[in-house]
Amino acid sequence: MPGAIYAEGLVKTFGDVTALDGVDLDVPEGTVLGLLGPNGAGKTTAVRVLTTLIRPDRGKAVVAGIDVLKKPNEVRHAIGLSGQFAAVDEYLTGRENLSMVGRLYQMSSRDAKSRAGELLERFNLADAADRPAKTYSGGMRRRLDLAAALVVSPPVMFMDEPTTGLDPRNRQALWEVIQELVAGGTTLLLTTQYLEEADHLAHDICVIDHGKVIARGTSDQLKARTGGERVELVVHEREHIPLAVEVMRPFGKGGFTVEEHTRKVIVPVSGGARLLAEVIRELDTRGIEIDDIGLRRPTLDDVFISLTGHVAEAGEETREQEGAAT
Repeated sequence: MPGAIYAEGLVKTFGDVTALDGVDLDVPEGTVLGLLGPNGAGKTTAVRVLTTLIRPDRGKAVVAGIDVLKKPNEVRHAIGLSGQFAAVDEYLTGRENLSMVGRLYQMSSRDAKSRAGELLERFNLADAADRPAKTYSGGMRRRLDLAAALVVSPPVMFMDEPTTGLDPRNRQALWEVIQELVAGGTTLLLTTQYLEEADHLAHDICVIDHGKVIARGTSDQLKARTGGERVELVVHEREHIPLAVEVMRPFGKGGFTVEEHTRKVIVPVSGGARLLAEVIRELDTRGIEIDDIGLRRPTLDDVFISLTGHVAEAGEETREQEGAAT
């Protein structure tokens, strides 16, 4: 049986821009799918199709067991959505914004106000609860928008780059909220540009580029395709580079990269922080002075370049957003 979110062969074009080019998705109930890709890859368009905001040119989609194209109104009652940009009423207070959402979902006035208070506390907005939203900072508006998406705790949630503009503390708070929702049975599709975020939250990850899903797997599986962890060290003296390579050879899991001009040696490894401590001890024993050393994990760029052979192209995000707005 299809999952809580299912898509098959989704195609969407805007003029000469193909935003979705045969996208297939299947998200089991009670799990998180991270849709990972650069700006303009098609992530937001996929979310807009699945949440009934736009119709695909071809393909089918089913959300919470409901056909997105045949019964869009029913789909809207079963989902929550937090888009890329905060959608709040600037002239209402934070409390009024959340209470209004609750009332639109036919909650009683008392229950709507109670839920608003809970969410204001959870998103660190209680002190500003009775101020107009137009006085909020960008990060505060973002948190208010996220809180609004959670007023009714829907069975299926869509979050489009939810942590954009959040500081580390509030990002961590949102991650905890997401984990609580999923533990309670909520299914979530999360778009992000950050591998760390997908790594932390997603059970499964789809990498999307130019409107196509080009890879799918767990975070560990995707990172393994980019070579996994690596140690990067910078020796103090250039003549110590060959000796550093010799020291690192027993620890390495593949080819070495040497940057003579920066005196840097890069070695794929496995073993994490424990291995790094062993490397440092061995370098010290051999008398190799280093200016810097660190254990690096793959970034979005590492994964994306490994899978596609190119970096994210500038300008795609604007074209996709302009197309989706038409």
